[in-house]
Amino acid sequence: MVITSLDNEKVKYYYKLQKKKYRDLNNEFIVEGEHLVLEAYKAGVLKEILLEEGEVLPLDVEQIEVSREVLKKISTLTSPPKMVGLCEKIIDTTIGKRILILDEIQDPGNMGTIIRSAVAFNIDTIVIGDNTVDVYSPKVVRATQGMIFHVPIVFYSIDKLIPILKKLKIPVLATNVKYGEEVKNLSQDEKETFALIIGNEGNGVNPKYLEQSDKFIYIPMNDVVESLNVGVATSIILYEMDGSNEQIIYR
Repeated sequence: MVITSLDNEKVKYYYKLQKKKYRDLNNEFIVEGEHLVLEAYKAGVLKEILLEEGEVLPLDVEQIEVSREVLKKISTLTSPPKMVGLCEKIIDTTIGKRILILDEIQDPGNMGTIIRSAVAFNIDTIVIGDNTVDVYSPKVVRATQGMIFHVPIVFYSIDKLIPILKKLKIPVLATNVKYGEEVKNLSQDEKETFALIIGNEGNGVNPKYLEQSDKFIYIPMNDVVESLNVGVATSIILYEMDGSNEQIIYR
């Protein structure tokens, strides 16, 4: 049976998942396109797939054929893909030793870039602080190119997290151009265990978190450029802090 009605309950549910409140309420989100569907399947979080009529995907998961009009309804893209997957959120509370803390990052593209770089440079935990863009929004999920499924993501208040890190003796680092140390000059020990705070696009790291940080770091640049995009800057910092030459292994 092919679903063609835009008033179908399943179609309406997928459409609702474009909004954060429904993603939070149901702990589910959607992925669009074959690449993201396959990444979600490999991660074990794919629950079902809506496929355009006539399409086939050899995966052991429930598959439902729908019309092109249905895909246009539930997709967030101008040109809808031929498949959309329903995923369950990955609930993780693990705190590792190479931690990236995101403080009010707002732009979905920046968030996607940061998550991809975190995976590429062996971050083992991403902590999402309050008032940060939803990592399960369609724009962020697309921007991660599936890497959202390959790093533990923890949602936690930074105010509550920093005292815990202090007790665990995990150094808290923050970006600060004026008083920082060049990131490439950090010792090997400092690159092996840390919690790095990356701040908001316009305002940087919250001053109250700067006060609680153990060290500031920065990227040296020439005087022509005042600052870098937060996604680019974070990628450079994580590259410099990846002291390992080992092959990257996805979880």
